[in-house]
Amino acid sequence: MAKQLRVGMIGYGFMGRAHSNAYKRLNDFFDVEHRPVLAAACARKRSKVEAFAANWGYERVETDWRSLVEADDIDLIDICVPNRFHRDIAVAAAQAGKMVLCEKPLAMNVAEAEEMTEAVEKANVPNMVWFNYRRVPSIALAKQIVDEGRIGRPFHYRATYLQDWTIAEDVPQGGAALWRLDAKAAGSGVTGDLLAHSIDTAMWLNGAITRVTAKTETFVKERMHTESGQVEPVGIDDACMFLTEFANGSMGTFESTRYARGRKNFNTLELNGADGSVYFDLEEPEYLQFFEYTQQQSGKKTEDHLTGWRKIHTTNFEHPYMDKYWVPGTCIGYEHTFLNALADFVIGIESGKPTQPDFRNALQTQRVCDAVLDSAKASQWRETGVEL
Repeated sequence: MAKQLRVGMIGYGFMGRAHSNAYKRLNDFFDVEHRPVLAAACARKRSKVEAFAANWGYERVETDWRSLVEADDIDLIDICVPNRFHRDIAVAAAQAGKMVLCEKPLAMNVAEAEEMTEAVEKANVPNMVWFNYRRVPSIALAKQIVDEGRIGRPFHYRATYLQDWTIAEDVPQGGAALWRLDAKAAGSGVTGDLLAHSIDTAMWLNGAITRVTAKTETFVKERMHTESGQVEPVGIDDACMFLTEFANGSMGTFESTRYARGRKNFNTLELNGADGSVYFDLEEPEYLQFFEYTQQQSGKKTEDHLTGWRKIHTTNFEHPYMDKYWVPGTCIGYEHTFLNALADFVIGIESGKPTQPDFRNALQTQRVCDAVLDSAKASQWRETGVEL
């Protein structure tokens, strides 16, 4: 008989939906001992959370997250609320002995992230941060290629993450829908929201980022605030570009903006090494591009005309996660990245080998984000303080 994993979901927005779908479908695709139970959903607005709970099948609702954290029938707390609430909920949940899953970025800043990490480690509770792009099969295949030594000595890493949804000056800040534009709720703009993903993926593939120099820009300086009804200064970064040095000696460039007209969720990465390169584009998530230099140096001149990039359709059973889904040649989607992440978390619980990224790992990404923002403010290089 399956072991119940009773979930307390805090939040009902985009990520609340994505995570709820993963809990509902876990046992349909993955052979694990635990069966998630959607025990309770929590949010301040009762009407909103009741509608969310009814749609997704949660057994009850709460309007005070403290009551949920302290409930005896909850095993796992999932934090899907604005960043300013992450620390208090995570620390309280850990102290209550709950497993803690948290949306990215881990916290508003390094100080909060350190407190959260200390709390889950002191309580010895399983924990994970939802950096779901690690679970795209194509990116997981890139990790496998790197770990197999097929890239060789790394030289360059470049990442872009572009959107366009905040270009209009009449878009307000704050509130349930637009809290990401409010520095008091989000902590930062594209750096914490988008580049946190890029940084996490980069360090997973290419190792620690040690030093950064950055430039940020806020194009619209004032916006109406949804909650106050007043025009207020905008404190988040609309765009960020930074250079970086990795511990392995390679160089990196990162760019993110919400002002790239026509780009909705354009997320790319490329890693160039002495023996090969990999390239990924989230707009074609079922493909990984791979260039292998060493194979072309076999001494057979007849192969010269075949030198070039391979576009690998990552849908074979041999590719990461794909043996859990459909037949080769058929694609999975964005929602499956959360399902894969949840499966890894549960497998970690059952095997005793915790999955990554946990809070300790996500703290390293937070350190880079803070260093980027500090560098942009000071117009100087900054050490990240990432643990090597």
